[in-house]
Amino acid sequence: MDISSDIHSQHISRQFNQELEELKTHLMAMGGLVEKQVQDAVTALLEGDSALGRQVVENDRAVNDMQIKIDAECTQVLARRQPTASDLRLVLAVIRAGSDLERIGDEASKIARNACELIDGDNGSRGFVEVRMISEHVRRMVRDALTSFARFDTELALKLVHEDEQVDNEYQSAMRSLMTFMMEDARSISPVLSLMWILRALERIGDHANNLAEYVVYLVKGMDIRHTDPEDLDAEAISRRD
Repeated sequence: MDISSDIHSQHISRQFNQELEELKTHLMAMGGLVEKQVQDAVTALLEGDSALGRQVVENDRAVNDMQIKIDAECTQVLARRQPTASDLRLVLAVIRAGSDLERIGDEASKIARNACELIDGDNGSRGFVEVRMISEHVRRMVRDALTSFARFDTELALKLVHEDEQVDNEYQSAMRSLMTFMMEDARSISPVLSLMWILRALERIGDHANNLAEYVVYLVKGMDIRHTDPEDLDAEAISRRD
């Protein structure tokens, strides 16, 4: 059943409506914090701000606490309300999305830690162009994934599923470039390895944003598109599915 034909506001219990809305609200708040973590971690590297990088690492605990709170709220809704149909899908999607957001927070913390090492070692700016390009791409993906979740927008979600392959290609290209530089100058091995870990973390953030988009399709249409080749996804057919 399409979520649009099973609107949450039709529940007899106003309290149940409020609980479902609070789940979404708290997930969006967590998403906002995680998005800022990614932005701050990359900014710390590009601007040489080790204090900001350490702040990102410290804030990771707040992300973890938000996930724990959301999971507890979802458990209470499942136990007390025994939701069905789209309500059940919403709760399950929030649980899954919270897990991916927590992992994005972990990747942001990894970026920040490696950024601090590079800044403290005064290792120049080799690879920063690649980092800037990929970081802008994946940050936009995270933002759009959260927007698609908030609006139940499957069209935007499917766009992100197709976009993840572009990030993978950008990542592979950047890695080849850094490998070449590392082989040409043995002194660059340590800082280049740190940059590779940063690029790997950014690529993983793109994967998690892709997961969030897949949950939107599941939430709205009841379709599990995980492990489905993006080329096999028909946006028009999905939009018509009831």
